[in-house]
Amino acid sequence: MLRAGYGKETSQIDSTFERNYSECKRLGIPCGAYWYSYAKSAEEARQEAKTFLQVISGKTFEYPIYFDLEEQSQFALGKKVCSDMVQAFCDKIEKAGYYAGLYCSTSYLNSHISDSIKNRYAIWVAQYNDKCTYTSDYDIWQHSVAGHPEYDVLGTGSVYGVEDQCDLDYAYIDYPSIIKSAGLNGFSKPFSKPDLEKEKPEKSTLEQILDHVASIDNKLS
Repeated sequence: MLRAGYGKETSQIDSTFERNYSECKRLGIPCGAYWYSYAKSAEEARQEAKTFLQVISGKTFEYPIYFDLEEQSQFALGKKVCSDMVQAFCDKIEKAGYYAGLYCSTSYLNSHISDSIKNRYAIWVAQYNDKCTYTSDYDIWQHSVAGHPEYDVLGTGSVYGVEDQCDLDYAYIDYPSIIKSAGLNGFSKPFSKPDLEKEKPEKSTLEQILDHVASIDNKLS
């Protein structure tokens, strides 16, 4: 999961994003992306989504595109404002053809996000524990965070090929298959023949001859 950037300006793109993305593609590693939010209103969240779309334009992602909500100053605005910001961001992302989701911790998902939002978008939940206690539906669980061994209950935070520690997650849905088959996140929808053509049985030789004779009779009559 790649951080594409943060805030409202294109100048705030993550300095490692382009390299991380190109290396994922070169090595065949499925990836998604997220935008770290500092928005304080629905309008600012829409502006962040607009910037995010500019940054990821022309790229393909096998995992969803997430709104990262975790600033205390945002939660201080209350449940309605937080829910409205998620709605504004994810709606704009969806309309652009991406599979949208929310990244947030269990406690704030429970206290600051409305049920309609939680049931509407993909949920990537963060809870640094040996089990996730979030009781609503979620698709990805971040169970440890780099640089904090006290929160790394289920692993060491190390990934082969990466020098530093990494956040670790479990994914419970085959997003690459879902997203590619739906033609989302920059992928083209696979071409398939119309169902009527596939279901139409091939005529036997005798049936083809009878059809031909019938057509001649019609012409002569």
